[in-house]
Amino acid sequence: MDRAKVIFGNEMSDKAYRKAVANKNKFIRKYGDDSAKNYHLTAVPAPAIGDILGTEQLLISDHKDVEFDRKSLIIGNIRMGFGHYRISMAIASAAKAMGYEPYWFDLHSFKSTTCGKIIAEQNELYSLGSRLSQSIPLFNKLVWEPINSEGFRKLTYNCSDQKVAELMAPVLHDLPKDIPYVATHVWPAQAAVHAGLTSVVNAIPDNWPMALHLAEGSIHTVQTPSAYLGYRALRGMDKKRQLKPMPKTSIAYTGHYVDHELVSNIEADCARRKARSHGGTKRWLMSVGGAGAQKEIFVSIIRKLLPDIAKGNAALFINVGDHRNVWEALINEIPQMRGYLTEHFDDFAETKAFAEAALDSEVVGIHAFCHSDIFAAVYSTNLLMRCSDVLITKPSELSFYPIPKLMIKRVGGHEAWGAIRAAELGDGTYEVTTPAETCAMIDLIQNHGDIIDMMCDNILTAHKAGIYKGAYRVVKLATHKMRKRG
Repeated sequence: MDRAKVIFGNEMSDKAYRKAVANKNKFIRKYGDDSAKNYHLTAVPAPAIGDILGTEQLLISDHKDVEFDRKSLIIGNIRMGFGHYRISMAIASAAKAMGYEPYWFDLHSFKSTTCGKIIAEQNELYSLGSRLSQSIPLFNKLVWEPINSEGFRKLTYNCSDQKVAELMAPVLHDLPKDIPYVATHVWPAQAAVHAGLTSVVNAIPDNWPMALHLAEGSIHTVQTPSAYLGYRALRGMDKKRQLKPMPKTSIAYTGHYVDHELVSNIEADCARRKARSHGGTKRWLMSVGGAGAQKEIFVSIIRKLLPDIAKGNAALFINVGDHRNVWEALINEIPQMRGYLTEHFDDFAETKAFAEAALDSEVVGIHAFCHSDIFAAVYSTNLLMRCSDVLITKPSELSFYPIPKLMIKRVGGHEAWGAIRAAELGDGTYEVTTPAETCAMIDLIQNHGDIIDMMCDNILTAHKAGIYKGAYRVVKLATHKMRKRG
């Protein structure tokens, strides 16, 4: 079946199909076609999360030396920013809690393959666009926002992606066809379907329906009812005709993808936050994007909080992931931080110990976190969430986590609906788009404990409704056929 010609019963035009084929051939000319090659896999403990989440990382090998069994679950992903890795960690965490052995399968990491080279190029382009969007307002308005909200939305975009994904299938050669497989980016989902896998779940990250995320042949999962309706109707994916909808069997609303460690401790963590919200030291966690986007907003946030940090009324955790240069830019911009600063760099065990101790001990000052290992870089935010009162983040995948959130300006139009979801659910603010508006919201939260109280109450209400249990449901969908066979 050529999945680029007909998408959920909707035929693509000859022009769109020819363009898709041309795009695939362009990549073949640049990186070759290794479809005839048999790639083999080996498994090693995943860095940082190997012990915590019981996760093995799959790597390309000369010989097949990994055996999968009925408890194995593959998590197909790519490194593109931190978001897809973070969702993968949520799935791995839920899988481990449910008795499965998760295998980390990062297509981006296979640098020598055609697949890895294509993804690396696309990732570099996306990172460049993100940086330019934050430094050049006109580029953001005329190019980046339209691409992220409308360009990726078009069904023709999926047509092109489906052809290119055919070149990604060879790296899945060693995987059993019936193995449970969860993809946290569409390319690993499309590659798995092209490779003939039969139990593929495509965990869609965004709350804004885009054809970019379609992988026909998989079960698409979404985190919100509005996303379910939008994807089911293929909303706005071809504005020139009425599209046939996605079949009911191809999509499921699961709720938010959240790690077991966070979900299982929601009540205790909210109780601690509420206890600190009136008269205690409020703890702010700032997750800084790897591209260094939104620097102006981050600088204004730090400067706004410094007086309260000096008085002991606030503490600030800053995770810059694996981007030391981003931290150096911030410290050079605000040298006043040094008097209150503790750096936690490239010692994940120490970061983990700090986060655990901070659950019930006093914390003051500014604590900066940076890890060169990507797994430690991403998971540090997860560890720090439990001992934090407010997470400062753009409305990305972190929009869906059970912690009070201050939503700063988005990077790309598709992120807007993440903030809308949090604001309506009541576990986060609406999107604040300027430094002045951001500082005003910080004042409100810092000086009025009822805001954190309200958000915590809304988190507890959502938890009782099962809103944060999406990761468990994704694993159940992926393993359904295996469990049915007994």
